[in-house]
Amino acid sequence: MNRVTCRCVELCLLICIVFLPRPALAAGRVECNSLPSKILSRPVPYCIVLPPSFDADKARTFPVLYFFHGLGDNEQFFVHSGAWNLLEDMRDKGELQDFLIATPDARSTFYINARDGQERCEDFLLQEFFSYVEKHYRVAAGRANRAISGISMGGYGALYLAFRHPQLFSSVSAHSAALIEKLPTFLAGALPNSPRARVLGGAFGNPPDPVFWQAHNPIVIARTANLAHLNIYFDCGDQDDFGFEAGAIALDKVLTSRQIPHEFHIYPGRHDASYFAEHLPASLEFHSRHFPK
Repeated sequence: MNRVTCRCVELCLLICIVFLPRPALAAGRVECNSLPSKILSRPVPYCIVLPPSFDADKARTFPVLYFFHGLGDNEQFFVHSGAWNLLEDMRDKGELQDFLIATPDARSTFYINARDGQERCEDFLLQEFFSYVEKHYRVAAGRANRAISGISMGGYGALYLAFRHPQLFSSVSAHSAALIEKLPTFLAGALPNSPRARVLGGAFGNPPDPVFWQAHNPIVIARTANLAHLNIYFDCGDQDDFGFEAGAIALDKVLTSRQIPHEFHIYPGRHDASYFAEHLPASLEFHSRHFPK
């Protein structure tokens, strides 16, 4: 074989090495099902986002992030919103450790027990859903391996549950949470069946009961709750369509006055999908950082 032939062979080998398709990184999967609830007297749909290592290592246990959807959405939020693709990209880049994400359907409950007693979502989550997920999906034991997050109504629910039950969660985050410091101001001029009253009506009464609202208001709960060991992150757009940035600022002031460490941001943006997509990576990385390594 002459020198020219040798060089051609070497060049061909180099081209093959550089341009042959690389094996694709293993992808996670989403499993959607329903949990029969005695408390709610109906099946409750849920989805759970599983990393590739969940199937690859059957002996391994994982932290879990409970992620709450917003009003008008459902348990499949992570699938149809593109959040799952974003999550996979972050994992591929090594920006996240492996953890599970569980998303229950909550209708328009705000994740609380409704004033009229019809929808006991908080009881369902605490007594049925969390324990079911952690038993059936190899969740690592203990508070350190449990976190909670959400957007809009789900952000309200995440903050509410974490502040009411800080012994259960290591970290909480919220994007554009439905935080309202003063309910009468939010409903000023609203009739009983107005859009704003209907948004809150299923959970808080129609018209909404201000006393019941305050008893479940994360801003109010934060004034006295034992939050010293809870990692807290929340953000909101500066042009939120519902004015929720005012509630976020009020919560920041409460936590700051109590010297409770937290991460808070007001970013440019509205109350829409593009804002959530832009800032979701921050909360996913926040929880990944606080889960046990």
